[in-house]
Amino acid sequence: MRGIVCAAAAALLVGCDVSNEEEVSLGRENAQKINEAIPLVTDPRAAGYINALGRSIAARTSRGSLEWHFAIVNSGEVNAFALPGGYIYVNRGLIERAETLDQLTGVLGHEIGHVVLRHSVEQMKKTTGANIGVTVICAVTSLCESGLSQIAISMAGSAILARYSREDEVEADSQAVINVVNAGFDPAGIPEFFRSLMEERKHNPGVFDTFFASHPIEESRVSYTRGLIERYDPQRLAQLVSDDAGYQTFRRIIAALPPPPPPRPLPR
Repeated sequence: MRGIVCAAAAALLVGCDVSNEEEVSLGRENAQKINEAIPLVTDPRAAGYINALGRSIAARTSRGSLEWHFAIVNSGEVNAFALPGGYIYVNRGLIERAETLDQLTGVLGHEIGHVVLRHSVEQMKKTTGANIGVTVICAVTSLCESGLSQIAISMAGSAILARYSREDEVEADSQAVINVVNAGFDPAGIPEFFRSLMEERKHNPGVFDTFFASHPIEESRVSYTRGLIERYDPQRLAQLVSDDAGYQTFRRIIAALPPPPPPRPLPR
């Protein structure tokens, strides 16, 4: 496995195993491209908070030694996504809807779970072709005027946003519960946030299109995560953090920022 070197990130071949170093390099390269193409929230207080929070969760996983990076996409769309190697992005619109700390930590725990389980890497190994166009920018934000079919940003063939299988999503949900509990946060925010997004989607579906396309949520996922939580000792759960003043200050900082930029055409 370690002796095989995949052709540069633009040419991943089926059956080519990806080492930890190659995964991190691929994530770094793609993160650089994404950071240049989409607006990020650069307020140092907000950026510092999301990095500290995300790293506090990731540090307690089996891949805690990765150099984890967390960023806020300045988009009103509700979404979050993970790149290989420990790069996590959360849209501003999702944070604005996560009313309590445990709701956001649940999302972070889920995306961290995809990285820990190397789901993106497994998708790369299944992907054929030397240059796969991945509509990263359009798929996770509302920044594209011309729609998904007309904007294709090539991200080195990594299939970053290929939709995860239902099995992958269930595994990431399981990891989310474990991750947040180990980090000292209440996992009840996971099914609670699922439920709130499902309810709001009924009245405002457009804002949630990209999230539900890449993170399909059904009643079964709500029930499943609740079942996982019920396995824990209630006394232990009672000691976990569900919200705090620091998170509410963070939300006020986000709310006070100028509105997200309007959609704009991006380079092909």
